[in-house]
Amino acid sequence: MKKLSRRSTVLTSGAVLAAVAAGTFGTVAASASAPAAPAASSAGAGAAASAKGGSTMTTTHLTLASATKAAEAALDAAKKENQKVSVAVVDRDGNTILTMRGDGAGPQAYEAAEKKAFTAVSWNAPTSELAKRLEKAPTLKDIPGTLFLGGGAPVASKGAPIAGVGVAGTPSGELDEKFAQAGVAAVR
Repeated sequence: MKKLSRRSTVLTSGAVLAAVAAGTFGTVAASASAPAAPAASSAGAGAAASAKGGSTMTTTHLTLASATKAAEAALDAAKKENQKVSVAVVDRDGNTILTMRGDGAGPQAYEAAEKKAFTAVSWNAPTSELAKRLEKAPTLKDIPGTLFLGGGAPVASKGAPIAGVGVAGTPSGELDEKFAQAGVAAVR
């Protein structure tokens, strides 16, 4: 295997960092099945290593547009019932895609919505259902970033969780979850 020149290494690293940064903001889509293009060097010698079969996997993610649609649907459902809520949508890894604080929502609702969304996607189950599990496993509540109160709902594709919608701010977890489910329904 030929060693890349220092210039080729710097150029390749810069290109990779730029692609990663752009992907982070949702402007670049990458396909795990497409082979990487060979890196060009001043000597014309460069090669990209391909991953061996079985060492990569493709995952499904909710787009920003779909996350926005889900959050707006949840906010609209809450507004129809005169409820002031915050909504959060997280990706499969629990990273926040977006949060929306409805007019008049309490300051605690923002963080609670994120935690409910994270909890729902982590277990691929509504948080009201997960709250019932605390009776048998009370230490579940000690897992960082989780909140076992009604108001979180997973978004699934082919049975696998791809996102979570969390709503907080109403007087009951049942209402929060009803609005979260409205968000999920908007992207099905």
